[in-house]
Amino acid sequence: MPAERTRTVTWTDPRKTAALAMERDGLEFLRGIASGEIPPPPVAELVGARVVSADKGSVTFELDPQEFHYNPIGSVHGGIHATMLDTAAGCAVHSALPAGTGYTSLDLAVRFLRPIRTDTGTVTCVGTLVHLGRRTALAEARLVDGAGRLLATATSTCLIRGGRS
Repeated sequence: MPAERTRTVTWTDPRKTAALAMERDGLEFLRGIASGEIPPPPVAELVGARVVSADKGSVTFELDPQEFHYNPIGSVHGGIHATMLDTAAGCAVHSALPAGTGYTSLDLAVRFLRPIRTDTGTVTCVGTLVHLGRRTALAEARLVDGAGRLLATATSTCLIRGGRS
């Protein structure tokens, strides 16, 4: 029988991070996570995703595929692809929002193009704001490997909450 593997995940109280998200504009908040000034949300700790950069309307994440991401057929589970794409698209929207304004995903349309495995190496996911309206926003995201090969894409519609009218 193969040796079992274990993993321990730790995180910071998500209510504190969420409170900071409302106190700062979206770009300042995301840059605070990227710099380590603000703790990442628990899902980022769980999955192992990290913010690499944030500009108004564009946010970049990275992930190093691990065995614990695998599905039963030996590749990274599509839910990890979708989590990365949803996160990048949503954060692209957040990067353009003023303090006191939030968002939530209304939908996510994902297209899986290539499998990801541990030997794929670091994958990069870039979310880009396409349109920011008063009540909704549209963003897209692209997940690529180190050679720039497209692994998956997504579009997302987000509902804008609070602050804006």
